[in-house]
Amino acid sequence: MALRACLRTKPGLTGLLSQLSCSGHAAARRAPALVAQRSSSSTSQKIKVDFDQSSGVAVMHMQSPPVNSLSLEFLTDVCIALEKLEMDKSCRGLVITSSQPKVFSAGLDILDMYGKSPEHCAEFWKAVQEMWLKFYGSNMITIAAVNGSSPAGGCLLSMTCDYRIMADNPRYSIGLNETKLGIVAPFWFKDTMVNTVGHRTTEMALQLGLLYSPAEALKIGLVDQLVHEDQVLTTATETMTKWLAIPGMLNISYTCHFFHLWCCNLVCTICSCVCQVIAAKKIHLSQDF
Repeated sequence: MALRACLRTKPGLTGLLSQLSCSGHAAARRAPALVAQRSSSSTSQKIKVDFDQSSGVAVMHMQSPPVNSLSLEFLTDVCIALEKLEMDKSCRGLVITSSQPKVFSAGLDILDMYGKSPEHCAEFWKAVQEMWLKFYGSNMITIAAVNGSSPAGGCLLSMTCDYRIMADNPRYSIGLNETKLGIVAPFWFKDTMVNTVGHRTTEMALQLGLLYSPAEALKIGLVDQLVHEDQVLTTATETMTKWLAIPGMLNISYTCHFFHLWCCNLVCTICSCVCQVIAAKKIHLSQDF
């Protein structure tokens, strides 16, 4: 919530951070079409967006079988679709959900990193960051309709939304389990989870690579609401009307204070790391002489 407030109120910062990500290769790709509410056609095989102009709410369906893995191509399609919605000022809310059975998103596509060139891996991680920035900094109200399991990057995607509704099915799970895959979650994964569930819960979750059942996720605040599996999308669209009834600037102002605290913590962390590096270099130089 804190970082989201900054990105919404500081367009210059959003632009600066976006330069670090995948906007270059995203622009070169063909954008998924925004289709009318009662139309099923789309030019993207991985993303379908239904936009109801009367309500100002769009629904983004992830449809990349088998498990909506976040590959470079898929991330790029998501970013382009979100950019198109942002440019349409009549679109005020976005619900993101999955068309694949039993899964919201299985997270980052590991095969899209394994054995690839450093340049490709850099583009991949830029695309992940671009997705995170665009959802967290969106001017639209965003709701994740989590209708299946959502580990790792799928969990990150849901946490970038303003509100999370999950299917109440004990077979599903959600969480940042990168540790069990031998991957260290980037600091912005960690900070996003800290902003969602708090420091201690995040510390335990990341160190142990925990995946939570829907009931456990609701208890720690990782999701906000549990509903029957068949009611996830319907509940999300109904909930959206409550959010859209609040003037947008009030939502932004409410979170600005939390962003200030987040910035202070980030600056302290960076300064601490710099001091440690300087101290280590001084020790190394003193040993040489």
